Amino acid sequence: MTKVVIIGGGPGGYEAALVGNQLGGEVTLIERDGLGGAAVLSDCVPSKTLIATAEVMVRINNARALGLHIDAADVSDVVRVDLGEVNERVLELARAQSDDIQQRLCLDGVNLVKGTARLDGPNRVIADTEEGEQVCDADIILLATGTTPRELPDAQCDGERILNWKQVYNLTEVPKRLIVVGSGVTGAEFASAYDGLGCEVVLVSSRKQVLPGEDQDAAAVLQRSFEERGMEIMSECRAVAARREGDGVVVTLEDGREVHGSHCLMAVGAIPNSAGLGLEEAGVDMSPSGHITVDRVSRTSVRNIYAAGDVTGVFALASVAAMQGRVAMWHSLGDAVEPLDLRLVSSNVFTTPEVATVGVTQKQVDAGEVRVASVLLPLGSNARSKMQNFNDGFVKLFCLPTTGIIIGGVVVAPRASELIHAVSVAVAQKVTVDDFSHAFTVYPSMSGSLAEAARRLHKRDSVDLLTH
Repeated sequence: MTKVVIIGGGPGGYEAALVGNQLGGEVTLIERDGLGGAAVLSDCVPSKTLIATAEVMVRINNARALGLHIDAADVSDVVRVDLGEVNERVLELARAQSDDIQQRLCLDGVNLVKGTARLDGPNRVIADTEEGEQVCDADIILLATGTTPRELPDAQCDGERILNWKQVYNLTEVPKRLIVVGSGVTGAEFASAYDGLGCEVVLVSSRKQVLPGEDQDAAAVLQRSFEERGMEIMSECRAVAARREGDGVVVTLEDGREVHGSHCLMAVGAIPNSAGLGLEEAGVDMSPSGHITVDRVSRTSVRNIYAAGDVTGVFALASVAAMQGRVAMWHSLGDAVEPLDLRLVSSNVFTTPEVATVGVTQKQVDAGEVRVASVLLPLGSNARSKMQNFNDGFVKLFCLPTTGIIIGGVVVAPRASELIHAVSVAVAQKVTVDDFSHAFTVYPSMSGSLAEAARRLHKRDSVDLLTH
């Protein structure tokens, strides 16, 4: 029986363990903190639970526009946010999800080891556990150790006033004035959530616009939405330090200005957990940033050692980590496998509104990497959108000009994470805009605008490369 040892119990690790066991491997999974890893315990599950709670407050705030009047000057006079209770529920849900994963692995016969592990050459793993050192011989090794929040040298997080994205769940009261440093996905999501909970938010962005790595039409909609809600966005400002001062914090910018608040959330990226794994001694190559280098079947420079998840730097998404882990097991244990294709990956930014994308990006189109026909259809005229009093947002589709095959899309809307699936299926199955538009959609619905966008791409010869 092939011995499989997996270091790290996040999505990349536990999904690999399930597949490895299914294919007949003798699987040992070593995890130090809890099954599900950061994705379940301190990242995806808790953050999206917090965001879902904030969305309820946003809907209550918008009730007046629907003719539902609250007999109070402010919604906070009627609904009180108990952040301690909110975070208690957030963490309880995370623990419950972790327990469910552990139970599934145990039922499948995966050997679980709680401890910290490192390589001892290419065929052996040493785990430091409470009972002492445990040596595991391995035919196949998978590294899925994730990342750690990056901190600025002069802005060390203390878990009380200066926080990273793993520490925000320690808060028991809504911050009076939260300074969020970083306007990428993590910073934008938390800024949106705390704004929804009634917190005064200052978003410090080193770029001209929020979400610099996302579709810029979508980012412009989100920035406008943030500003209309009263959020202060300090664009093209780089934070270099943060310190506690009395009952608050002071964030120092590169130009010497200071920003005062009650709390500060640092969302300035992540560092791969690759140090101390014994990679160099085992001959595993890494990038200058410390990420483990892998090919499209998740294999490292050492034939029997694979890696999955954020530690590879391929695409920091739980879904990608899980797929990398599965691909690694399929490949290493001799099952049929298709290499990872990042063109099929769908992603979502859980802000209000949400931003979902799949396939070809506007950045690639603008750079001339691919020639497309495309259409951007605002959602302001969509009947369902009007019912929800949602005036911003759009759907955007990209297709090949000659064949009409859909190769990408963007959705900016409430629940965009659900709407993007139809486009994801179209991209994966090479569906044409004509076939896509001929499928029935419900009226009224947001998905109707996706079909309408496809219909507008029927006469592709007359469609500019970008038609708004």
